[in-house]
Amino acid sequence: MNSLAPMGHNNPPDPIDDICARFEDARMEAEHWLDGSPVENEGQMRDVDSLRKAMREWRIALEAGQKSATAPLYDAYKVELARWKPTIEDAKRIEDCLVAAVNGFKQRLAAAKAEAERKASAEAEAAARAAREAAMAAEASNIEAQRAAAEAQRQAEEAAARAAAASKDTVKGLRTVTRYEITDHRDALHDIARNDRDAVTAFVEDYVRRHHKARPIAGVRVWTEKEAF
Repeated sequence: MNSLAPMGHNNPPDPIDDICARFEDARMEAEHWLDGSPVENEGQMRDVDSLRKAMREWRIALEAGQKSATAPLYDAYKVELARWKPTIEDAKRIEDCLVAAVNGFKQRLAAAKAEAERKASAEAEAAARAAREAAMAAEASNIEAQRAAAEAQRQAEEAAARAAAASKDTVKGLRTVTRYEITDHRDALHDIARNDRDAVTAFVEDYVRRHHKARPIAGVRVWTEKEAF
């Protein structure tokens, strides 16, 4: 009678485990060295350099294994992206064309509605003012004056209602976009330096990081030194 095989015996070996197994002794030795004590002599330096080389080989082997394992998945991902992309782009292209086709009319309509709102608001203010003046001028015992004041108040209320309706009568599908134009780069730079020094500092530091080897930069000291790698 055969003994029962352990659970999972049919599973393929894990490439991570296989790669790690090849470098396990070097890994354990490296951890033994990493107790916080610095290297103090050439013998220790040679030992550490040898272990560092082994750990680099371990890392490179893992990266190669990762690439091998993920390549089919990534290739399938790229194929599926490419399959959907043209149709998505065409749908967006049609959408953008429709927006462009209606943009001019919507802008003109929005301008007309804004003007109508302005006029309605002005009329409401004038009617409210007239109603206040009529109420103040009407004698309490003069029925015709009281009727005129009441009529002025009614007209003011109607004008206010029209103004409120005009303010809600907007064009759908329009948004407010803030645009800008730099008219003087020097003035803009000086303004930023005065009001947002951190932004200028971040730009200078990034520029120096990218260009300090290419040319001398005033106010920047560049030097070389040796370091382990």
